[in-house]
Parts: sequence; C-alpha cells; structure tokens
Amino acid sequence: MAPPPSTTLAFNVRRRKPELIAPARPTPHECKLLSDIDDQESLRFYIPVIQFYRYNPSMIGKDPAAVIRGALAQTLVYYYPFAGRLREGPNCKLSVDCTGEGALYIEANADVALQDFGDILQPPFPCIDKLLYDVPNPKRMLNDPLLFIQVTRLRCGGFILGISVNHVMSDVIGMMQLILGMAEIGRGAVAPSIQPVWERQLLNARDPPRVSLLHREYDQVEEGTITSNPSENTVHRSFSIGPNQVSTLRKLLPNTLGQCSRFEVLAACIWRCRTIALKPHPDEEVRLLCMVNVRSKLSPPLPSGYYGNAVVFPAAITTARKLSQNPLGYAVKLVKQAKERVSGEYVKSVADSMVMKGRPHYPMAGSCVVTDVTRAGFEEVDFGWGKAVYGGLAKAGLGAKLPAASPCVNLVAIKGGIAISICLPAPAMDIFAKELEFHSKSLFISSGL
Repeated sequence: MAPPPSTTLAFNVRRRKPELIAPARPTPHECKLLSDIDDQESLRFYIPVIQFYRYNPSMIGKDPAAVIRGALAQTLVYYYPFAGRLREGPNCKLSVDCTGEGALYIEANADVALQDFGDILQPPFPCIDKLLYDVPNPKRMLNDPLLFIQVTRLRCGGFILGISVNHVMSDVIGMMQLILGMAEIGRGAVAPSIQPVWERQLLNARDPPRVSLLHREYDQVEEGTITSNPSENTVHRSFSIGPNQVSTLRKLLPNTLGQCSRFEVLAACIWRCRTIALKPHPDEEVRLLCMVNVRSKLSPPLPSGYYGNAVVFPAAITTARKLSQNPLGYAVKLVKQAKERVSGEYVKSVADSMVMKGRPHYPMAGSCVVTDVTRAGFEEVDFGWGKAVYGGLAKAGLGAKLPAASPCVNLVAIKGGIAISICLPAPAMDIFAKELEFHSKSLFISSGL
C-alpha cells in the first residue's frame, strides 16, 4: 500500500502580514456567557478545517482572498461574538466579551498547483502547517482571536482555505453554519440565509444542578499502557473505504443486532483494530466515546440557527481482552447501547455534571473518540468558484500537537467514499493497517505521512 505522490510534496508558501478583520458595521459590545455544554475542558481547542478549490475561468478578475476577506467582515456582523475574546470568570466559567476586535486573517501565495496534491485529496496533507495559520497558544485561548482564516492562492488559479475555530464557540454543525453563511455572502447575498441564534442558556445546568445519570465518559482513570504522551515516532495516516467495504463489515455482524448505521459499524471496527494495535494490558479498561448531536433529542428541540455546541460523548466501555477476543458484533452492540443512552435528560445531566464536578476532561489514556463529519457538508461550501474538491477536518486528532496515540479519529468525506484519519505510533500503525485489511479482505487503500 504505497502512499500517493502528494504525501512527499514540498512547496513554499509566502504569507502576508496577518490582520484583524472586524465586523463591517458596528455590533453590540456585550458579554455573553457560554453554555455548560460549550464550557467543557474537553472542548478548549481549535478545530482545524481545510478546503481545496479549483480554478474557475468564469471567475477571472476576481481574487478569492479579497472575496473571502470581504465576506468575513460582513458575516461577522451577524456572528459578532466570533469577533470577540474569551474571558474566564469564577469557577473557570467562560464567557465571550464581544469587543469587535475581529478574526485573524492571512493572505498567502504558494508555488504549487492543485493537481500536484494528487487525484484523491485526504489527510494527511503535505505542508499543512503552511496552509493553516498556527494558533499562537491553543492551550491559553483567553484574549486570542476565536477564528483564524488563511486564504492561499495556488499557481494554477485555484486556492486553499484554512480555518481554525475555537471549539467552545461551536461544534461542527455550528461551524458549518458560519462558513456557509460566509460563502453565501461571498456569492453576493446580503445576509446569511440562516440567521444565527445564541440562546446558550438552553444548555445550561439546572438550578440547582442534579446529576441524574452515570457519565463514565468523564471517569478519571490512571495512565495505563495506552499512553497519551507525545512521541517523535508518530504517524498520521488515512485509510479510504467505500460502500462495498462497509457492506463487507456488515456481513460480519449477527442478525440479532438489527439495523446498524455506517457510523456504528466503522466506529466499532476502528475501536477494535486500534486497541489491538496499541497492545494494552488485557484487563485494562478501554472506552469509545461517540460524538452525538443532541439538537433533536431535546424537548422542545433547539431553535434553527443555534450555532453553539450541542454534542455529548456517551462512552462504550469494556476491557481490552473482551474487545479484542470477541467478534466485531460485540463492539457494535456496545456502540449502539452507548448511543441509545442519549436523551434530553442525559444532556441536562451532562450540563449539571460540568458545574458540579469542575468541567472535567474525558480521560485521554485508554480512550478513542470517533468523530464523523462525512455529512457535515464541507464540500458544499462555494464562494463562487464551485464546490470544494476536498472540504473537512485537516488532520487526525483535534488541536495543536498530537499525542503519540491521539484518542481522536476522524471520518471525513472524500471522492468515492470515506477516509479514516488516525494518528498512532509507527509500530501500532502497521498493526492497525493489517487489522483493517483482515476485516475488509484487503480492500482498504491507505495514504500516510
């Protein structure tokens, strides 16, 4: 499984001086509290997104950097909290000071053409640090911009859009609402078609808070044999899978499981293969955290236009021995059961837990977090040059420096199917690849750095 040429591609990027883009018109100067679902230690990082666009002869004379710069300023009128800065109050409670300072914007030029990246674009991307502006201090975040945008013009006339959004502000769905609104304005609209709704109090803890359910996703566990320590010998790799491969995996499942979603099948397979690859102690507890959108789980549902975090992370938990020695159906059953626990009461209980337990981080050691953004619509974002050739999360894991065994695994949409984007120590990555081949009868295609 040789990597495609794009993984060894090298090129130069010349950046202009970064500038702050403020809202195009005056906006309210006020302080807005984040919800208790937003304000989790687990979400204090930036979501990195990258979009690739082809040259479009109908757009001759128009500069994508100028179009996006102007659209950003107009969009911030409606999403003005993104032009503000985070503040931390009593008990580490986060709020947004809507100062109107602006989002950080960078123009750049690269001596590379889109076709040089290869026919199928998927993470890991070469020179990614040159295409996404480096967030100054992703762990600190207070007083820093909440939104970073870089537009890189390519030699062929295409361009690359790199975006980093502070996760405490939005989940992927909320982030997409912002980006799609910006694209609409870039194409000539006077306002986003979906009006943004703040209303973060809808996902606040109750008064008084009462944790009514068990939330083992936030258990504090000791560091086991699956560590989260940084390592220089870390490999980022993607594995492509199409509908036929998903069907192959479904054939491994017993009929007693009933209908299983694509996510349930792939998440269970990834969890099992990753655990085998990392070789934890057989009796060590391992967990899969599923990111579940709760917008429709609440009664009444969240209003259309709500762009805050509306996700929870129910956990499937077992031992490494049981996960690796049982067939795939065992893992799928655990994933289904974890997702089925999510209800309106579950969401309220999570918010209460954040307040009562000091906004805990989910355990890094022994955890696997699978995020599915294949239906988020990144590839639909059109600033006038057409849909993105690739649009989605820029790399495995979320945040700045990836640990050796990053718990975050991403499912992203690519041409012809899905890419599983994962980061592991090199020896474990080799085992992971072999396990995937075993499950899918050698039908996976990989790429990697």
